[in-house]
Amino acid sequence: MAEPKVTMDVGNDGVAIIKFSNPPVNALAIQIFAGLKEKWNEAARRNDVKAIVLTGSGGRFSGGFDINVFEKVHKTNDVTLLPDVSVDLVTNTMEDGKKPAVAAVEGLCLGGGFELALACHARIAAPRTQLGLPELSLGVLPGSGGTQRLPRLVGLSKSVEMMMTSKPIMSEEGEKLGVIDAVVPSTELVKVARQWALDIAERRKPWVRSLHRTEKIGSISEAHEVLKLARQQVKQTARNMPQHLACLDVIEEGIIHGGYKGIIKEAKVFQDLVLSDTSRGLVHVFFAQRATSKVPNVTDVGLKPRPIKKVAIIGGGLMGSGIATSLVLSNIFVIVKEINHEYLQKGLKTVEANIRGLVARKKLQQDKANKAFSMLKGALDYSEFKDVDMVIEAVIENIPLKQQIFADLEKACPPHCILASNTSTIDLNIIGQKTRSQDRIIGAHFFSPAHVMPLLEIVRTTKTSAQTILDLMAVGKTIKKVPVVVGNCTGFAVNRTFFPYAQSAHFLANLGVDVYRIDAQITSFGLPIGPFQLQDLAGYGVAVAVGKEYLSAFSDRVFTSPLLDLLIKSGRNGKNNGKGYYIYRKGEKPKPDPTVLPIIEESRRLTNIMPGGKPISITDQEIVEMILFPVVNEACRVLDDGIVVRAADLDVASVLGMSFPSYRGGIVFWADTVGAGHIYKSLRKWSELYGNFFKPSKFLEERATKGIPLSAPASTSSGSRSRM
Repeated sequence: MAEPKVTMDVGNDGVAIIKFSNPPVNALAIQIFAGLKEKWNEAARRNDVKAIVLTGSGGRFSGGFDINVFEKVHKTNDVTLLPDVSVDLVTNTMEDGKKPAVAAVEGLCLGGGFELALACHARIAAPRTQLGLPELSLGVLPGSGGTQRLPRLVGLSKSVEMMMTSKPIMSEEGEKLGVIDAVVPSTELVKVARQWALDIAERRKPWVRSLHRTEKIGSISEAHEVLKLARQQVKQTARNMPQHLACLDVIEEGIIHGGYKGIIKEAKVFQDLVLSDTSRGLVHVFFAQRATSKVPNVTDVGLKPRPIKKVAIIGGGLMGSGIATSLVLSNIFVIVKEINHEYLQKGLKTVEANIRGLVARKKLQQDKANKAFSMLKGALDYSEFKDVDMVIEAVIENIPLKQQIFADLEKACPPHCILASNTSTIDLNIIGQKTRSQDRIIGAHFFSPAHVMPLLEIVRTTKTSAQTILDLMAVGKTIKKVPVVVGNCTGFAVNRTFFPYAQSAHFLANLGVDVYRIDAQITSFGLPIGPFQLQDLAGYGVAVAVGKEYLSAFSDRVFTSPLLDLLIKSGRNGKNNGKGYYIYRKGEKPKPDPTVLPIIEESRRLTNIMPGGKPISITDQEIVEMILFPVVNEACRVLDDGIVVRAADLDVASVLGMSFPSYRGGIVFWADTVGAGHIYKSLRKWSELYGNFFKPSKFLEERATKGIPLSAPASTSSGSRSRM
């Protein structure tokens, strides 16, 4: 791999072209900063240099700071590993230097790269260049003056929006806002930037130092109102994340006391934030998501994915139509098969409605929608299956039905066709029992709604071929999902890990804890909704069916509550019929339903687990722990059974599949933050009080006793075994 480097080339016109290179995205490694300082100082000294143009290589300016440095800081707790560039390089050397500099940007101009460009005295961009400061998505804030310069160039409201959301803008919008001076074709980029730099040097164009501008900020009272509103929004949208409010405080510092003071505070706050649990969690998820694309004996054996051009989907219900939507939007031809004309039309219309919804929300252009519509076809039999590359079965969780479908598919499809199931719980060996094509059978487990949720759990059996796994991974990436390869068992990795989640909630409810308090504490922890509202949304039939699968597979540690059956008997089915734990009315937020309380009381009476017949006294923290520690306990069993390649895969899957808060790093990372010892002691105490549901796993006990992190590789724990 090429070493990061910075070069300088001085032309006859007196313009020094300083170019930095660190493929693939020109990340700002520490060597790049050192090289920029050296070349800038050389250009300042040389009499034959009138002006400077800063540019990147390979069609990209820069994707931002090298995040590997954050990982090293997190492992060592040593913030001195971070380069101190904001004042010395970016402000003193570049912006306040004696010779004007123009940034020539294209492709990506993000994070620290954008901050370098902001410190130049003008910015020329190629069309559709991405500009942005996404640092908050990694738990920190812009650390090279971005909090001070961006508001002075685009105005306070827009700069706050860009930083708080971490969403980039295109160079065309940047030109309208004033942060880009001109948008020119890529082929003209350096030429125009070169002339612009000379024009500044020879006073034909203004020499603008961003940090000195104030006209776009407005008065202090106006700025105060903008920041006050931003703080109110952040408290709703970014709870438990310190970086958002810290960023607003730093912006305010610069507005009140001047840009230089703002830069000093920015540097200090950046160092505090980089050591926070939030930054550790978000950076961990960032790297963990990258690592999911590496699967031993699959991605490292020289195989190449085969093209998947045509996919058949069995079942046009909620999941089937969502999967079909994802595929046609990515130019994959889809056949949806249903059992009758009515169901088929309903399924096809759902796909079309999904696509029209994207157009209405301006997330998809009409011509691309029309292309997607043309890729969709319906069928009532298998006659169209003779040339499909993959089939995804997405029918109800019924074993005999699925077995029959797979037996039929083996006869109807070509011999290379991948036979996939979207089952969420059923063991794939059982589904494919009646086929001879075991090497082609695989789980393609999407999460609902399938065209929205980013996770694709790829489930392999011991017989699934590496080629089949690789092909499905490639499809996942094509349809913009994150594929995580897991082993085969009831519930696989994600649903198995989280099966105790709803059961823990029911356990607490039957111990006398208020269901709405439970939901409130879980949302306060960071999940989008609580376990009872989640059951309302999924429908009780799903919960009952899935519960039976887990009872059959894990009978030693399942808690069976009568509450769902009582709710169904009372005519409730959650959001499906507007009546559950909450009342659902169109256009209104769900509201707690007081008429459900007698049903919960009846469940408590039947369960009879309240000590002395009285509700338990419990703190808010204990509620969260009693809900989530059993989930961690099952995650330990999943790790011990080798269901995932690495613990970090389970972290990614929990974030993308179950909406576990990313800033907590995923379920295993969070558990290590809490400490295996505390989790083990808590579960052991509850198991003595309430039985086997809370009994700590051997894996957890061993790790807690030996002081080994739960995320440590299996080789550090003698009891672990791999099925992958």
